[in-house]
Amino acid sequence: MREIHLEDIRNIAEYEKVREAMRAEIIALKKNRRLEVGPNLSLVFENRQTVLFQIHEMVRTERLVDDRKIQDEIDAYQNLVPRAGELSATLFIEIPGIAEMSHDKAIEAVNHFQGFDAGGIVIEAGSAQSAGVFEAGFSNDEKMAAVQYLKFPVDAAMRAALADPDLPARLTANNGRYRAEALFTQKMREELLRDLSESL
Repeated sequence: MREIHLEDIRNIAEYEKVREAMRAEIIALKKNRRLEVGPNLSLVFENRQTVLFQIHEMVRTERLVDDRKIQDEIDAYQNLVPRAGELSATLFIEIPGIAEMSHDKAIEAVNHFQGFDAGGIVIEAGSAQSAGVFEAGFSNDEKMAAVQYLKFPVDAAMRAALADPDLPARLTANNGRYRAEALFTQKMREELLRDLSESL
């Protein structure tokens, strides 16, 4: 999948003219790229289009016009664009009411979700498996970011299994305290296979 470059980013005035259309397109696209995994986790599988939209939104929000600062945003999000032999996803951890919790209760709530980065988020298709590899720097013993970025290595066996509609495909989450799974729809499998094809 092609990397994103500075010339791919519209200036703020140009972006405002097409923003609503782009936003509607991304909302429709993400319907088949978002997976709810139990009550507290969801994943969105990213591609070049979703990342490009996110960068445009950040440039708009920050009112960036300097090329160097826009490039910084590109660099910050570039790694989300999947490369050959991988799928890319953003993981959202939702803890209801955490802002109103005491410090100790908040830490306890966060700790409930620690440990997914040790092979706890897995794609299973037929007998093939791929554990998500988390981007470093988003959690420690006392704090875990509510948004995590991860990559799933995809070999030939996994790709073939995803392409076989007769084989079940699911995503499992298990850190020893939180256990949930969700099945991939056929439309989502088609989206993931398209990502893999475009990343060759």
